[in-house]
Amino acid sequence: MVCSALNSIRSRRTTDPIATGLYRSWTNVWMGSMLIILSLILMFVFTGSTLSVVVEALFLIMGAYNLFAGLRNRSYYARLQQHADGATGKTSGQSA
Repeated sequence: MVCSALNSIRSRRTTDPIATGLYRSWTNVWMGSMLIILSLILMFVFTGSTLSVVVEALFLIMGAYNLFAGLRNRSYYARLQQHADGATGKTSGQSA
């Protein structure tokens, strides 16, 4: 939860759109991990009432979706940042 909150604060404070996307993707990854862990704890600690099973399944689905979306967005923004770093000054050594 702390990592998710820190990345959320970082994403709101930065002005670079690529860095904002990276921080928000990490927020999704941490939030998804937290929800998955919370659902696993609920599965093993509490008895299997109907309401408990529904809440556990909901947390597990939301966590998996956040984790998947965060990893997908992180790879997108990491590639975008790589292209931006390559265009601003790093050359490949080929002549024009």
